[in-house]
Amino acid sequence: MKLYQFIIMFGCVTLFLAQMPSFHSLRHINLVSLILCLAYSACVTAGCIYIGHTNNAPIKDYSIKGSTKDRYFGIFNGISIIATTYASGIFPEIQATLAPPVKGKMFKGLCVCYSVIVTTYFSVAMSGYWAFGNQAMGTVLSNFMGVDGKLLLPTWFLLVTNVFTLVQVLALTVVYLQPTNEVFEKKFADPKMDQFSIRNVVPRLILRSVTVVVATFFAAMLPFFGDIMALFGAFGCIPLDFILPMIFYNVAFKPSKQSLIFWVNTLIAGVSLLLVGVGAVASVRQIVLDAKTYRLFANM
Repeated sequence: MKLYQFIIMFGCVTLFLAQMPSFHSLRHINLVSLILCLAYSACVTAGCIYIGHTNNAPIKDYSIKGSTKDRYFGIFNGISIIATTYASGIFPEIQATLAPPVKGKMFKGLCVCYSVIVTTYFSVAMSGYWAFGNQAMGTVLSNFMGVDGKLLLPTWFLLVTNVFTLVQVLALTVVYLQPTNEVFEKKFADPKMDQFSIRNVVPRLILRSVTVVVATFFAAMLPFFGDIMALFGAFGCIPLDFILPMIFYNVAFKPSKQSLIFWVNTLIAGVSLLLVGVGAVASVRQIVLDAKTYRLFANM
């Protein structure tokens, strides 16, 4: 089967799950997503450590390829991709800076969120780079497949890890659809009627289905995950995660302009704004460079 066929299958499952009415109805999916995130990160880390100590371990080369210009642009492109990882805390982070009543609860949620992100992200990143060096791919699971179809790990282990990853991404996709759903439903739904009434169910079903179908079509047509994530990180995640919360805090709580927290927030927002500009240039440049090998509905 081709990659775009798998993407369409994934879209069909998402189409069903996307009909859940609200964030509140997703609380169990969020919990499952968290458990699966920890599970597959542990599997990938263990797999990398195992491969690194076996006789089949690839030759480790930690040198950085490319010209000086490519390296610098690569750094900022990488920062943009990393920003999408930390974007998981966008919702509790913004809410925690808006009003005092939710500050305590959201702050606790934010601490848990970033603890999980840092633990899982760095464990996978460090073990993957240690095991494969500069041959580490954007998705380290691809490295587990070895060269010429010679698997570096047992088949059952690869199957379990891929299932964990697939189901977690599915849960995450459903969660990230909710802001778009809320925007549409504020415009087309009737808040005076029950959420399961015909008046609200029909628009919800149509709008959510169209959203998923369009997203699935573009995902199948443009399956270039790394480049798109870098662009999304530069234009979307860095502003939402590192600029707006700092501005919201200064505006909502009005700390003294002589206080340390005011200037720390201002510095973070200013540096992040610079990263947005440079990261956007780097991500667009990478897309232009890779466009030579792009093909619609590619079987990556």
